[in-house]
Amino acid sequence: RLWNITRRRCGLFSVQSKLLAILFDYGPIFVHNAVMKARYLTPHILSDINDKMVFIGGARQVGKTWLARFIGENNFPAHQYLNWDYAPDRQDILQYRFQGDAKILLFDEIHKYKDWKNYLKGLFDKERESYRMLVTGSARLDVYRRGGDSLMGRYYYYRLHPFSVAEFLESENPLIPGKEIALAGPGATISAVHDLLWRFGGFPEPLMKQNGRFLRRWRTQRQERLVREDIRDLASIRDLSSLQILLDMLPGRLGSLLSLNAVREDLAVDHKTAAHWLEILESFYYAFRIYPFSHNKIKSLRKQPKLYLLDWTEIQHDDGVKLENMVAFHLLKLCHYLSDTQGYRMELNFLRDVDGREVDFLVTADEQPWFAVEVKSSSREISRHLNYFGTRLPIPYLYQLTAEKDVDVKKGGVRLVSADRFLASLV
Repeated sequence: RLWNITRRRCGLFSVQSKLLAILFDYGPIFVHNAVMKARYLTPHILSDINDKMVFIGGARQVGKTWLARFIGENNFPAHQYLNWDYAPDRQDILQYRFQGDAKILLFDEIHKYKDWKNYLKGLFDKERESYRMLVTGSARLDVYRRGGDSLMGRYYYYRLHPFSVAEFLESENPLIPGKEIALAGPGATISAVHDLLWRFGGFPEPLMKQNGRFLRRWRTQRQERLVREDIRDLASIRDLSSLQILLDMLPGRLGSLLSLNAVREDLAVDHKTAAHWLEILESFYYAFRIYPFSHNKIKSLRKQPKLYLLDWTEIQHDDGVKLENMVAFHLLKLCHYLSDTQGYRMELNFLRDVDGREVDFLVTADEQPWFAVEVKSSSREISRHLNYFGTRLPIPYLYQLTAEKDVDVKKGGVRLVSADRFLASLV
């Protein structure tokens, strides 16, 4: 209805801008309704939780606690939410005191208890017929769960990511590794959602608020809490101010080969310290690195990675890098989704050989190339490097993305398509 009214009143060439104006006027209601619905992992969690415990990890403020409570409130006749940071709940946990009618126990931040693994192991082994168990926490949950194997075979782990274009649209796309991606058709809704995420990012709170001032304050507070609460508590880092400088530096180093020596020199720290700090930021889901793909048919680089952020709104002055980062996030979410829910061994890499030829992304499943993606913000000229690697490697599908709207052209073996439509076809 909105489309028809706008088209009649504004004419074809102003439809998109008018739709965006209306969306931004009424956007908070639109986004609030989207956020209040089930997240993309909900059906998989509900399927697994009858068999084992389920752990939900992910970045700070990505919506882990909200998702757990949503599942408890909407899928069980009674549930109990227990937060380790709340003293009465902590006493209930330590004394094994739970609601008599509870069908699911929601544990939040329980990994802060030093003996949490043995606690959950014993509780699950003893009470698995009485309660379903869902465990959430900060990014430290993922770090801590890897140490030791006392919980081996007793849980499934899911990585919750911020909103993507497809999730916001509630698209259930058929995604089978090795098969061609069924690209979404053109539409004003897809374009509007893409532009909304471009502006406010995928984290639920700023996406819901749709306010530039709120986004800036939220971003600053998120960084401060990450450094001064999460990282300080987990890692013995004394020079927090230098770590904050590193966070400020990263947006200028995205999308290109990351030189650890350059980072070390700029921070005036040794090589080991710089490497350790980057590993910490990655383990806390603040940033992620992808590495070059190695194959005997190309002389590829083997070590230097490229780095991206989960929050692409931190990139202020380079739309090309911002688009590349947004695409990188969507591909990472796809890989983690297929790995966590279907058990595929998914990897996100890039292609680069010793002669400098490069393609932005390559997605592999069970060590076999699935598709490659090159991101060009405005050019419709097919990348020579994409064609080069396509002829030398067994890559079934080649895509080149553009920021231009309503583009879908196949040239040779490469499909040139609008970025918003491609992203709407993923998870």
